[in-house]
Amino acid sequence: MVRTVQVDSIKCGGDNPLVLMAGPCVIEDAARALRIGERTKEIAQSLGIPYIFKASFDKANRSSAQSFRGPGLTEGLKILAQIRKTLGVPVISDIHSIEQIEPAAEVLDILQIPAFLCRQTDLLAAAARTGKAVNVKKGQFLAPWDMKNVADKFTEAGNENILFTERGVSFGYNNLVVDMRSLAIMRQIGFPVVFDATHSVQLPGGAGSVSGGQREFVPYLTRAAVAVGIDALFMEVHDEPERALCDGPNMIALDDLAGLLADVKAIDAVTKKHKV
Repeated sequence: MVRTVQVDSIKCGGDNPLVLMAGPCVIEDAARALRIGERTKEIAQSLGIPYIFKASFDKANRSSAQSFRGPGLTEGLKILAQIRKTLGVPVISDIHSIEQIEPAAEVLDILQIPAFLCRQTDLLAAAARTGKAVNVKKGQFLAPWDMKNVADKFTEAGNENILFTERGVSFGYNNLVVDMRSLAIMRQIGFPVVFDATHSVQLPGGAGSVSGGQREFVPYLTRAAVAVGIDALFMEVHDEPERALCDGPNMIALDDLAGLLADVKAIDAVTKKHKV
């Protein structure tokens, strides 16, 4: 039985409808982040899909020291707080250190642990102690059953409001693949599972000093993951992906979002009938 995690008025997990977590990779500027959030909310709302805004205030894990990282903790949280207020939706963003947790927890509805930090015990325990919902991205180096250890770290800290995200596993150099069995295996641990549709088509460091990506495969993997059975869909979207300052090659265009989500909603309805 998969636990239901409540995020503001949104219920994720169990037999609840699929939840969408979407927004730009990183906050490029306040106006653009809000504009992308407004359009994404409109699309999700028109389809009856619960929506959570996502954007990173700091992309600490970059290919190059010269890569764009975002506005940083203080300014980034101010922007996220304003988006939360203006759009009336929950917000999620990455945390990278214990020092970021307290200020982030004052603004964010979901704290997110990046994939490369998913084994950092002290970081996980500190995030758990906030009592907030926490989304842990499975490391590209972990097997899905290894996430049971992550769950134990949270429950031992007194927090069961956790979600697990699949974002692909390393396959050779500069490449990721998704084993769809991973979604079912992680869900058997008993917590909601999220599929990161856009990072799963990333080519880490594949363009030398930046990551490449294959956004053309996002629709295929998204439909497949929803058919397997997931609780939320994580996607990075942008109004002009080709000009994005971070992760442009794997983000999808806002103009392509509505059609894909319509498919997703229909597939999710069928999948939920089978009680996966």
